[in-house]
Amino acid sequence: MKLEVATKIDSIETQKTIISKIGELINLKNLEPGDKLPSERMLSEKFEVTRSNVRRAIQKLEFYGLLESIPQSGTFVANIGVIAMNGMIEDILKLEDPNFKSLVETRILLELKTVRLASLRRTDEDLERIKEALDAYEKKVLKGEDAVQEDLLFHLAIAKASGNSSLNNFMLIITPEIITNFEKYHVCDKSLSHQGIEEHNLIFDAIKKQDPKLAKQKMKDHFKVLYQYCYNIKKSP
Repeated sequence: MKLEVATKIDSIETQKTIISKIGELINLKNLEPGDKLPSERMLSEKFEVTRSNVRRAIQKLEFYGLLESIPQSGTFVANIGVIAMNGMIEDILKLEDPNFKSLVETRILLELKTVRLASLRRTDEDLERIKEALDAYEKKVLKGEDAVQEDLLFHLAIAKASGNSSLNNFMLIITPEIITNFEKYHVCDKSLSHQGIEEHNLIFDAIKKQDPKLAKQKMKDHFKVLYQYCYNIKKSP
């Protein structure tokens, strides 16, 4: 576990270094909106880091709208002024890795929004995707097997059905780390998995009926343990 934590910290620091160097490169070469950056291979050689680290740094700058990657063409400076870009890069470098409680609170807010939108916008294809994840979760639980991944897929399928790419991207970023750390932080007991089957079905039924108010309420009910977790953290000395 200590090795995993150390590796994660090293990776974050490496990404921050690359982001800083990309900012310096943009300033040094006086790159303007629409100008192309060197390839990932060239950047990895120049910065003496792996291409995967360069890719993650670029993806982060894309997420904040500072870069734009076009398939088969490359990565370009986004339509933003140099002063604004430098300021945003400084802010990005100051960002801290959020703690688990913060991620849980963010997830609750996001999922209450996504489930409401999903009930309004879902397509038949979305329903099929959600139902497949729901059935896979139920099958694993009834066999007594770990259904963490299936739980993740169920919630991500709802986020995708919301039709909001930004909300979906946020969910993709934060949900995996939350769910895979449930046992580590003793948030959910495994015995609640069977209860999760019923709660998932109720959420699915509300989305199918296109009832946003009911869907939001059923998601709230499903998050009862998470609400309690956040409350206990706040109240603890």
